Amino acid sequence: MPALGAALRRSWSRGYRAADLRADLMAGAVVGVVALPLSMALAIASGVAPQHGLYTAVVAGFLAAVLGGSRCQVSGPTAAFVVILAPIAARFGLGGLLLAGALAGLLLMLMGLAGFGRLIEFVPYPVTTGFTAGIAVVIATLQLRDLLGLQTGALPDHYLPRLLQLLRALPTARVTDMAVGLLTIGVLVVWPRLTARVPAPLVALVVGTLAALALSRAWPDLAPATIGGRFSYVSHGVQMPGIPRLPPVPGLPWHLPGAGGAPLGLSFALLYALVPSAFAIAMLGAIESLLSAVVADGLSGDRHDPDSELLALGVANVVAPFFGGIAATGAIARTATNVRSGARTPLAAVFHALFVLAALLALAPALGYLPLASLAALLLLVAWNMSEARHFLRLLRTAARSDVVVLLTCFGLTVLIDMTVSVTAGVLLAALLFIRRMAEVSGVTLVGSGMHPELAAPMPRGVVVYDLAGPLFFGAAQKAMHALRLIERRRTRVVVLDMEDVPVMDATGLVALESLVKDLNGAGVKVVLAGIRAQPLRTLVRAGWRNRRGRIRIFRSVAQGLAVARRTVEADPAFAADAAER
Repeated sequence: MPALGAALRRSWSRGYRAADLRADLMAGAVVGVVALPLSMALAIASGVAPQHGLYTAVVAGFLAAVLGGSRCQVSGPTAAFVVILAPIAARFGLGGLLLAGALAGLLLMLMGLAGFGRLIEFVPYPVTTGFTAGIAVVIATLQLRDLLGLQTGALPDHYLPRLLQLLRALPTARVTDMAVGLLTIGVLVVWPRLTARVPAPLVALVVGTLAALALSRAWPDLAPATIGGRFSYVSHGVQMPGIPRLPPVPGLPWHLPGAGGAPLGLSFALLYALVPSAFAIAMLGAIESLLSAVVADGLSGDRHDPDSELLALGVANVVAPFFGGIAATGAIARTATNVRSGARTPLAAVFHALFVLAALLALAPALGYLPLASLAALLLLVAWNMSEARHFLRLLRTAARSDVVVLLTCFGLTVLIDMTVSVTAGVLLAALLFIRRMAEVSGVTLVGSGMHPELAAPMPRGVVVYDLAGPLFFGAAQKAMHALRLIERRRTRVVVLDMEDVPVMDATGLVALESLVKDLNGAGVKVVLAGIRAQPLRTLVRAGWRNRRGRIRIFRSVAQGLAVARRTVEADPAFAADAAER
């Protein structure tokens, strides 16, 4: 059973010194600076107020760090979730979005307890690359509205109608929003080439905010849209612009507004309707979090506990919605920044959460001046980095045709339908292609007289030796058995099946083998299974297979099986008569 807090205990067991504390504090502050605007931007892109992204970074980021299995992982809201969360928020409102996150947390906890952490590693690379690139395209498209200041109204749920509506709204673009957005992109791209000491998002957002203030004074009628201009909260019965200067406050998600603005309520029908969305959140959260942990391992030289990480992520996602937080997972870019900034223990991620909380309490009024075009520019760059366009194009050029089919299928389904369908179809398609490949490498070969390495002398007439290679499972069993059914039964007395190269056999392989043996025995042909390995032998024993005189013999040794086949034929009077004729 996975243990919560595995990474923290492992770090503390090595000793924790003042130098470690200083390194973790510095790394936490740097990641906090990066996470602050990203958390707000991701909440806005998901269809909720920006403070909910901050609450996610604080609560989920704190719990996942303390309870997780990765030493340098940083968790919080991520861009990958936007394509899932935005439709949920549009359909079920804030309350439904938080409730879906809590259900996803329960699923993640079950996955961790069931030991599914290692299984996530088997998701094929073309699947993750395809849906990640598709998510990047969707996110980039969604940012065009705020980047260009478009007046679009509510956007449709599906990609093509959404893109069409954005194109139709191009005449409403505002030059001031465009200027702020392009300036922010320029700073984000150029600043890292000048210095890495100060995070580029901090500089870019400061420059963008100052530019927006200047443009607002010069052209009040064309003032760029800001957080304070679009979002507000109620304090003591008064409507206030921006975000509240309050820490995450506990509350029940179903008491929050639904899609119509009224309290959501709680019912079995609602939970049933949210289960598919919760499953999608849990699957994406598990995949992205474990991929992020692998990145952290590569940068830090550590090794994470995947099941502990899933369990901790589940706890974080169950608790965060009761404090206003949306779905969270491991964030690859923030995790990489954490490692490169010198993080040594999970406390760095804890300090990042505390930094975001401190900034919320101290800077909430100032955060209202952040222009939405700058936040859109930030997410646009995140989407570009997330797409890994060079890796995508390289796979298209160099990968096998089947992998390219999986890649393009996942990419297209993510963009045109949704990520749940994409991942499900991608994994199923990859599994089917894998089965086909395994069937191709499995086969049966007729061993010529005297050619088998275990044969000291040629086998007598009447003995046929076949070499089975590869797993004898449902994808390959029929192919293998078809070759064996072509045996000339009238001239064959014993068939030896060399199973030394058969590592596994499933129920389909067992049934196919039983059918073959029954068919051969009915024709008077004896069967010898030689060199059988542990797993196929256990399968046969459970099925009640035993040595049966005159019908079937089973041996762990190939040489012993061949010897018994030789003696069986040589002791046959018909063999002696046949040998005398020759």
